[in-house]
Amino acid sequence: MSVPSILRTAARNFLPPGRGSSRLRCRALSSCSNTRKMSSKRQMDHLEKTSKDYRQNAVYPAQVCGIIQESDTVKRLRISVHPDFTFKAGQWVDFFIPGVEKVGGFSMCSCPGLLQREGVIELAVKKALHPPAHWIHTACTVGAHVAMRVGGNFFFDPRPAHAPADLLLVAGGVGINPLYSILLHAAHLARQHHASGGRDYRMGSAHMLYSAKSVQELLFKNTILELSREFPGQFSCDLRVTEPSQDPARDQNILPVTRRGRITEADLRAHVDPQRTLCYLCGPPPMIEAISQSLIDLGLPKDRILFEKWW
Repeated sequence: MSVPSILRTAARNFLPPGRGSSRLRCRALSSCSNTRKMSSKRQMDHLEKTSKDYRQNAVYPAQVCGIIQESDTVKRLRISVHPDFTFKAGQWVDFFIPGVEKVGGFSMCSCPGLLQREGVIELAVKKALHPPAHWIHTACTVGAHVAMRVGGNFFFDPRPAHAPADLLLVAGGVGINPLYSILLHAAHLARQHHASGGRDYRMGSAHMLYSAKSVQELLFKNTILELSREFPGQFSCDLRVTEPSQDPARDQNILPVTRRGRITEADLRAHVDPQRTLCYLCGPPPMIEAISQSLIDLGLPKDRILFEKWW
């Protein structure tokens, strides 16, 4: 079974009968038709951008059970959810806040395994004036009640019979969130395969290319590096800083593997196999467009390039 069949099967399994599965399969496999459109005149909100994306019907109550200051500009929420709440690695939630008219749209940065073990999901939200993000950074407290609805066509959910996928995960800034969820899920699948004696899905390789403004803004860097050490030769990472500190030695002391500059075609080339690579991208639109074109130039088929653009 080919790598793109992972996405086709996942789409069929995720959709209830009669909910337009053919449309979702086409959208899930489209590399060059963005699911989030932006008006040239104004910034559309999350519900407008994703109006044609798949959503679950149910809106579930939830409660904030932990708040972590991930960086100077990013807070990570731990949220206890309803027992029926489910999601696929890479998806997002509509985030409803009592008393806040605007609905937030935030990708999970945790994996389905954490939900299964603890009944918890995690969201990492960057500070912004947009009302939902502003509420999270200024008014949210442990114990706060919210509600969530899962959606999105961007996810990784292979089945045991699928051929191994070699993942290339390319993130820019806070676009790391869905890709970190996918990376954690890939690690879960690799452990599960080993524990089952090879009966479960056999995970291929996973390489993370991640660019942020500063070392501090490289979210989850310690866990990303730990996974590279846990799965040597199978998981790897290349972390980039576009605006390093004025003291270059400071960045190098904090994270010796960090390099300066943006992600380039040369960085991609070593990790592109047209027959095996499945690439997930998330970040600013110009970055996604440039990297998508570079991947096509390197021979990666369009149906193996999937992206989520965050505006």
